[in-house]
Amino acid sequence: MNNIGLKIFGVLTSIGMLIVLIQGSLVTKTGSGEGCGATWPLCFGEVIPDSPALETIIEYSHRLWSGLMGLFVIILAVWSWKKLSHLRETKFMALMAVLFIIFQGMMGAGAVIWGNSSLVLALHFGISTISFATVVLLTILAFENRKKAPAPLVSRGYRNYLLFVIIYCYAVIYTGAYVKHTDATYACEGFPLCNSQIIPDISGALGFQIGIHFAHRVFATILFIFIAILMIWTIKRFAASTALKTASILVFALTVVQITAGVSIVFVNAYLASALTHAITVTFLFTTLAYMVMIATRKPPVNRRYK
Repeated sequence: MNNIGLKIFGVLTSIGMLIVLIQGSLVTKTGSGEGCGATWPLCFGEVIPDSPALETIIEYSHRLWSGLMGLFVIILAVWSWKKLSHLRETKFMALMAVLFIIFQGMMGAGAVIWGNSSLVLALHFGISTISFATVVLLTILAFENRKKAPAPLVSRGYRNYLLFVIIYCYAVIYTGAYVKHTDATYACEGFPLCNSQIIPDISGALGFQIGIHFAHRVFATILFIFIAILMIWTIKRFAASTALKTASILVFALTVVQITAGVSIVFVNAYLASALTHAITVTFLFTTLAYMVMIATRKPPVNRRYK
């Protein structure tokens, strides 16, 4: 059974969720989080705001589209559960997709009701990243042929390292989101030095923002090293797995783009383009790592042995 309808719906839902992420980043980058005041789900208590400002249009369109995509994700999860239940990962991914789209909505509402708390906003972005990844992975499962689905035979050490890298990547995502939501984006001038110092002074009124920004730079640099090791390890030991090798190279390339976009924010005037690229690229990076974890944790055919 080709499940053509499920494949098409999965692709549309994935694209829709990408738009949700772009909208969410646009809300943050343009400071439109309070575009509908402190009311939710209505906007200033109205179904259709009267004479809305640009910030209101950005915020409310994000709410409406997110609500529609929430319905799409639930349909995709149920559909996948029914049609792809023979695949080991389907039920887990379907459950995660539904849970995290609900959490995503709750965090979005909480950000409005609790006055755009920095912590809540950072959590909202992190949860949105997982939500997008689960939808993409469900879509990939719909396209996979059961007999030809990638199931590379990898060592326990490699599998554990891969799990460590994705967990660490997720932590770095939170530090980056926290930088933005604590207004620490420009706390460090220049790169690679921070305010012309190798280790910046974090005392004074801006000490907290400088510390948050510098910590994110350090964590992101370490992530780059971890991912470079992952790519080299994959190419040297598991080159026979086209899926793993290609994904590892893509992860490394996305990391380079991610760092370049992050650094460019400090130097260029076109903040919005760089910031959106920075936010979207890290989501693709995490999703690709999640795909690597999914196939690396599969049980390979019994007639294969690890060498």
